[in-house]
Amino acid sequence: MENSGGNQVNAGQASLAGRYASALFGLARDEKQIDSVATSLDSLSQAMAESPDLKRVVSSPLVKRNEAAAIIASLVPVLSLDPLTGRFLGVLAKNGRLGELPKVIDQVRALAAGHRGETTAQVTTAHPLDDDQVAALKAQLKARAGRDVTIERSVDPSILGGIVVRLGSQMIDASIRTKLDTLAQAMRG
Repeated sequence: MENSGGNQVNAGQASLAGRYASALFGLARDEKQIDSVATSLDSLSQAMAESPDLKRVVSSPLVKRNEAAAIIASLVPVLSLDPLTGRFLGVLAKNGRLGELPKVIDQVRALAAGHRGETTAQVTTAHPLDDDQVAALKAQLKARAGRDVTIERSVDPSILGGIVVRLGSQMIDASIRTKLDTLAQAMRG
C-alpha cells in the first residue's frame, strides 16, 4: 500500500498508533504544517523524557480521560505546541489513547523523514555525541544509504563504548560490550 507521498507505508501503520500517526501526518501535510508538527512532537518527546509526572499521565491507565485531556491542554501553551498537535493530543486524551503517544511520535517522525526523502538512523552511544561527531556520522551514513539521514540519538552506558547504529533493516554494532562478548565466546571455544 502506498501513501500519497509515494513512500511505502510500513506494516506498523496498521496498528492503532500507526493509524493515529497517519492521520496526524496527513493533516499536517494537507495544512503544510509538517515542520511545525515535527517540532512540537520533538518538544513533547523531550518533555516526557524529562518529566516523570508527564510520562505517568501519558502512560497510566489510572488517569481519567477528562483529567488527562485537561493536563494535556494546559501543556500546549507551556511547551509552545502548534495548534494542530494540540488538538490531536486532545483527541488522544479523550479517546484514552495517550499510551500510544510514544509510538505515534516515532511513526510521525518516520513519515516526515520519508516525505523529505530522508531515512532515519537510531544511534546508541555510551556517551553523548557532540555536534561535530553527529555531523561526521551523518555524512558517513548518507554515503552508505544514498540519501539524507536523520539521526535519533540515545545514550546507553551499558554498551561501555563505541556505537550501535540501526539504519533501516541494517544494524552496525561496534560497541565495546559486543566486542568483549565476542572475545569471551571465542575464548570459551
